[in-house]
Amino acid sequence: MPNYGVMPDDAAGMLSWTWVERQMASARNYWIATARADGSPHCAPVWGAWVEGAFYFGSDRQSVKAVNLRRDKRAVVHLDSGDEVVILQGELLEAQVSADMLRRISAAYVEKYKLDPELDESSSQVYRLTPRKVMAWIERDFPASVTSWIFDG
Repeated sequence: MPNYGVMPDDAAGMLSWTWVERQMASARNYWIATARADGSPHCAPVWGAWVEGAFYFGSDRQSVKAVNLRRDKRAVVHLDSGDEVVILQGELLEAQVSADMLRRISAAYVEKYKLDPELDESSSQVYRLTPRKVMAWIERDFPASVTSWIFDG
């Protein structure tokens, strides 16, 4: 099927950015894909929070994903669901957040997971996704719902 049946000039059925934000905020698990030094892929599930239009998560500074991200910031973040899909491509950067923003990120974790993520510990690093491309669709409406966004950067 050429282009998976997606018709780029037909906007009927496409998803809104609000739909993407709801999916990102309500998701419990997110998958992070990075590349090892030899180029082989590494993928791991994480807990995270969507706060003020950005995705944040914490990781131990010695984790495989953190080591990979120190070398190559490019990453893919996607949700668990294959039925209501959101895929974000971009850079996972070490977040430089104010104490107030760190409290908001922590509060989102507590609300969602019922525990404090202790993101301010020296052994962990908070990351923020800077998306370059976002793709989303609802499987039952495929290909009509396929929507993508490209961000300048």
